[in-house]
Amino acid sequence: MAFNKLRRELRYGVYLEHVFLHSVTLRVTLATVIRSFKHKGIEKFYTAGSKAGIQPQHADRLRLILGRLNVSAATEDMNLPGLGLHRLKGDRRGAWAVKVSGNWRVTFEFVGKDTDHVDYEDYH
Repeated sequence: MAFNKLRRELRYGVYLEHVFLHSVTLRVTLATVIRSFKHKGIEKFYTAGSKAGIQPQHADRLRLILGRLNVSAATEDMNLPGLGLHRLKGDRRGAWAVKVSGNWRVTFEFVGKDTDHVDYEDYH
């Protein structure tokens, strides 16, 4: 089909029956992973999508946080606007937390480039 004819048909809203799309699949192997969970509910949500062990209203936010944790290679990668990344103190030294909602937080530690001890808790 000539370019001008194609342009004219698109301009007048004529449905084009033969459109060819080329798709490319790119496989990426991620070097970072979530290695372990402390909270069984959040682990089940992460692996199977089950909301049984979490607050259902937190599901969208937890999905964002866990997805980001899974691809983060360093603590700074979790410093997104609105997450409120902060280091924990005292006996929790070495752990980090991000805000889910209200007093609910996801806490975690980085071991090398991996995330470890991911927990979902109301710690205030």
